[in-house]
Amino acid sequence: MRPAGPLLSALVAVVLTATGCATGPPASPPTGIDGLVVPTPSPDPDDFVEGIDNPWFPFDPAQAEGTDEVAGVEVSVIDGEAYAQDRDGHVWWFGTEGVWEAGVDGAQAGLAMPAEPRYGDSWRLALAPGIVEDVAAVVELDVDSLVLEVTSPLEPGAVERRSVERAHR
Repeated sequence: MRPAGPLLSALVAVVLTATGCATGPPASPPTGIDGLVVPTPSPDPDDFVEGIDNPWFPFDPAQAEGTDEVAGVEVSVIDGEAYAQDRDGHVWWFGTEGVWEAGVDGAQAGLAMPAEPRYGDSWRLALAPGIVEDVAAVVELDVDSLVLEVTSPLEPGAVERRSVERAHR
């Protein structure tokens, strides 16, 4: 049997690529953030629960300064920052006291931490034009910890690395 010619080899490569049979890493299954609108211009208060128990969000209920209402959602206030967890376990950032608040002057709540972060995921932490436009990306992830890189178009070239330990609640 004689070897396939270059035209046949090229045709096989095109067919395999077009049908998804080419080599390469498999696609990651979707997580909850894939279907979310982030940032969210109009959060539905019925989508949120009382308290925060996402193990990837560094939160000790004893540190909460109380609750407040932002954009119609009851939030936990932690060090002057407003957070709320939705029914799927995602934690949303609704503002920073005296600086910005979701629903005011075009500011929108962003995702502080997805329920199940995965390597390569990225999302907008918040959007308050000219004030906070941060984007987080998961650059390291294992069973008990993750590392986020946070960037902002407001500070070109600046990259903040945040390490997060998973709480075992």
